[in-house]
Amino acid sequence: MKLSKQHSMYESDHTLFIKALKEKNPGIEAGQQQGRALLWDRPPVSLDEQHRQLESAVKQQPYVYQNKV
Repeated sequence: MKLSKQHSMYESDHTLFIKALKEKNPGIEAGQQQGRALLWDRPPVSLDEQHRQLESAVKQQPYVYQNKV
């Protein structure tokens, strides 16, 4: 379905707001990328480190709410 020329140039209020915000703060995208890297991007873990983490994990008892008597 093709839109008319009138509708092909339409930009929502949200899009206009984001464009204006990026014009006022040109470093906003770099800040977003730094925040993502801080919280989500992790360096790769070596196989030796993975093995060490698995070996050092404390085993959990099957039913955690019952104490061994």
